[in-house]
Amino acid sequence: MLPGRLLSHLAQRNGLRSLVIHPLDDVREEKVDTRALGPMPMTEGVRISLLSLRAILVLMMLLVFYHVLDLAGLFGHHA
Repeated sequence: MLPGRLLSHLAQRNGLRSLVIHPLDDVREEKVDTRALGPMPMTEGVRISLLSLRAILVLMMLLVFYHVLDLAGLFGHHA
């Protein structure tokens, strides 16, 4: 495979406006070491939003668990 810059140069030389390169065929880039970043600063609004989303997900999981137990017949037959 040809490197991305060479392919881009050849595409421009042949009059192509853009060139799509699949990520697996592109040049590998160095990844960021996330261990050295530390915790992300959040405003109070963001913190409240994330906690409310977490609470909603827990509630949804509890509802699914209740529905499964209900389908299993643990709560008896009801109309």
